[in-house]
Amino acid sequence: MRPSDHLRLRAGQLLAPLTVRYGTRLRFAGSDLPRPRRLRVPTRHGRVPVLVHTPPGATGGAVVHLHGGAFLMRHVRMDDWWCRYVAATTGAVVVAVDFDVAPRATYPVAQEQCHDVAAWVAGAGAAQLGVDPARVAVGGFSSGGGLAASVCLQARDTGSFAPVLQVLGVPALDIAADPPRGGMISPELRAFVRRAYFPDAERRTEPYASPLRAVDLTGVPPAVVLTAERDTLRAEGDRYAARLADLGLLVWHDVTPGADHYFLTEDPVRAEATMARTAEIIREATSGRPDAA
Repeated sequence: MRPSDHLRLRAGQLLAPLTVRYGTRLRFAGSDLPRPRRLRVPTRHGRVPVLVHTPPGATGGAVVHLHGGAFLMRHVRMDDWWCRYVAATTGAVVVAVDFDVAPRATYPVAQEQCHDVAAWVAGAGAAQLGVDPARVAVGGFSSGGGLAASVCLQARDTGSFAPVLQVLGVPALDIAADPPRGGMISPELRAFVRRAYFPDAERRTEPYASPLRAVDLTGVPPAVVLTAERDTLRAEGDRYAARLADLGLLVWHDVTPGADHYFLTEDPVRAEATMARTAEIIREATSGRPDAA
């Protein structure tokens, strides 16, 4: 990693809590929920902080949420609006994971931390959280979507737990590929991400780094895949959705028209409908009742 990269990372991480506000107009539900509990969950890479949103009358299911930020931004509260919305509208306990990012960590640390937290929620931590270990979903936005897909592959391969759903929002699913130019996620940004978090070029094609490159997706959970028309990551998400559809594992694939990577912010009216449909699917999966919607 270049010396200038360290300065860029440090500045971005310090400023993130002050500058990341993309969900401000999307607080359609959950703002009145109490502050989340903060726990520290054991993983193979040390204890990882998590924020636990528990709605009144929790239904027993859980959603493990993984935030975006290109493996460079450690800001677990950036998706607070979404975690609150999901908790309020689905009745599921939402666990937001404060995983390590570059330069403190490099691949596969975040992937393994996220898997271990999700496995804990569906295992040893289920009683503490008051959740049904058989009703745990995993999701995330952008790099968090890629992490969620990675968690599902790890869970399948190790038999650690069985996620009931994966929710992949504008996911980064092929870190080894160069995105096209013309959008928020540029080839230069991906190159920076590779230098900082994926320094070993030979490992960038591993399925846990680039889930789209997994030879076989059999055995992963059903999925919601949300992509955006002008997002340079769209092709990755669309191809993943198509592969899941071929296996009968695609619950819903939605493409937001005219939008770039921040797909929910450009049209809050459509965003509210997208979020409501996603919550409906999460509610059904985590409650175990087909008529939950």
